[in-house]
Amino acid sequence: MAEAQGLVQLYYGDGKGKTTAAFGLALRCAGWGRRVVVAQFLKGGRSGEAEAAARIPEITLLRDSPTGKFTFQMDEREKAETAARCLALFRRAVGLARAEEARLLVLDEVLDALHGFLPADELLCFLDTRPAGLEVVLTGHDLPPALESRADYITRFSKEKHPYDRGVTARKEIEF
Repeated sequence: MAEAQGLVQLYYGDGKGKTTAAFGLALRCAGWGRRVVVAQFLKGGRSGEAEAAARIPEITLLRDSPTGKFTFQMDEREKAETAARCLALFRRAVGLARAEEARLLVLDEVLDALHGFLPADELLCFLDTRPAGLEVVLTGHDLPPALESRADYITRFSKEKHPYDRGVTARKEIEF
């Protein structure tokens, strides 16, 4: 039965909309009464997606509590603490998705966490042993070859023009 089959979706690139697309899928799945777990890596602060997800009982949102710095601004201690939090977040999300028999697991920005903050083998092992009916969405900026071969869907978001390039910062209600 196709409904029970869980596939791997990968949304990557430098364009806007990866998280928005992932939350759209989470909303669709929750709309059918199915359990959804969303884990956000390397993201902090308030966002409209997080506020909305908190109002939907079928969606469980787990978030990292980052230092407030970009990863390239972190010192070695902050990087080590962030790595420990990313691993704990990943394991908690996977455990919860299994325990609740979730239909969808979104690992938002997990591709970026693979750059020194989450061991790739943890993610690959999970993908290779995930429950049959669990759909998994991975988002981030690049496309690791080991994930490319495991993905059923690959969508690249490519920036052609962005207001940030002319100094317009992220706007509440639109970009976050």
